[in-house]
Amino acid sequence: MITWMQRHKKYLIITIWISTIAFVGAGFVGWGQYSYGDKAGAVAKVGEIEVSMGDLQKAYSRLYNQYNKMFQGNFDEEKAKSFGLQKQALQQLIDQSLILNLASDYDLSVNDEELLDEIKSQEFFFKDGVFSKEVYKTMLSRNNLTMKDYEKDVKKQLLIQKVLILLPVKTNENENKILSTILSIADKIDYKVLSDEQISIDTSDKMLKPYWEGMKQNFMNEVSYDINYIKHDANTSKKDALRTYIDFKKSKLSTEVKTTKTTISKTTNPFDADTLEKISNLTLAAPFMKPVEIDGIFYTVELVKVNQATPKSYEDAKEEVKSLYVQEQKRMKLQELANNSYATFKGTTTKFVTQADALELTKLHPDEAKDFLSKLFTKQEKRGFVDIGNGKIVLYNILEQKMLNKSQQSDTLAKLKSSMFSEGLINNLQSKYKTEIFIEGL
Repeated sequence: MITWMQRHKKYLIITIWISTIAFVGAGFVGWGQYSYGDKAGAVAKVGEIEVSMGDLQKAYSRLYNQYNKMFQGNFDEEKAKSFGLQKQALQQLIDQSLILNLASDYDLSVNDEELLDEIKSQEFFFKDGVFSKEVYKTMLSRNNLTMKDYEKDVKKQLLIQKVLILLPVKTNENENKILSTILSIADKIDYKVLSDEQISIDTSDKMLKPYWEGMKQNFMNEVSYDINYIKHDANTSKKDALRTYIDFKKSKLSTEVKTTKTTISKTTNPFDADTLEKISNLTLAAPFMKPVEIDGIFYTVELVKVNQATPKSYEDAKEEVKSLYVQEQKRMKLQELANNSYATFKGTTTKFVTQADALELTKLHPDEAKDFLSKLFTKQEKRGFVDIGNGKIVLYNILEQKMLNKSQQSDTLAKLKSSMFSEGLINNLQSKYKTEIFIEGL
């Protein structure tokens, strides 16, 4: 599987960035001490479009999660390095930027109504089956994303989709027949579900402390900011707040103006995510922030000190260490159990099933069964196992196999051909728009 993906990763990346609308909720994965908000400069420029470090971090995180899903939860930083994931993430952004340059040349755009329709359709912002603005704000805040940045990302992806929709790809009859044959295979199997709930882990200090020692840099205190700020009266106008801001900068504040000292971070933020981002962009050479309005009140801020992230003590990090240690140990022991069991296990026997027959696997939740079947039909081995995530592995033994008479799958094949066509488009655009890369090692 790894060898195949390494050989075909250029096709995989095209597929991933075409099919991935900007999302939250999958969990952030990064390298080093960068963050979404790290915009210390452009890492690349494609035509007239700059690619920021924040863009690169988000692309890396999305790509890591995509590969982790492909590898059934068994993708890690070592595999990420072997795949050159940082380089792939940058290439993904360059490919997107090439398409966006083309969109600009043809005056294509995404209006606010299209943006709103897309965001309202994204289920991770739903509450009781409908879009919730409060859930939207909360989810973005939890993922350290501002509404402005998230909506900018969504607009980019919608604009890319608009360009690709203008380039339709049709399938022919022979291709449809081939795909229909592939998708019409049915298997009769034995299967058995293994769960990490069956596994207990020793979490004594004797086990946890050496684990923590080896990865202290993964358990860091937050970056925090010492600030002075002025909270203006509710009846203060923007004009008056700006006058006070100028006096603040010149150290000529009236004795009647009260300043408050505090330390803020992502978890101790009395303001909002947008304001914290602005504060994080201040420097000691330019420490003053113009008044911002929050819930009808103006605030003016002076940055006093940046407290860089430092490793947590063992006691402070213990709960995080324990959670990660248990997760890793359970995953490892579950893999060992699967490796030792799949060749001889006896489980539940199904009738002949295809990828569409998830409900026939009654030992699994329908979503888990669907995931299992989609992976089962890519396996070459008669006996084996499939990691379906959430601490579960399914052992399988293919007893019999036959062909069923299934309908054509032209839409699926069209998507596959579209991915190949898009690679040709990218190659063409590379000769049209100049690409400059400013980050070393990529």
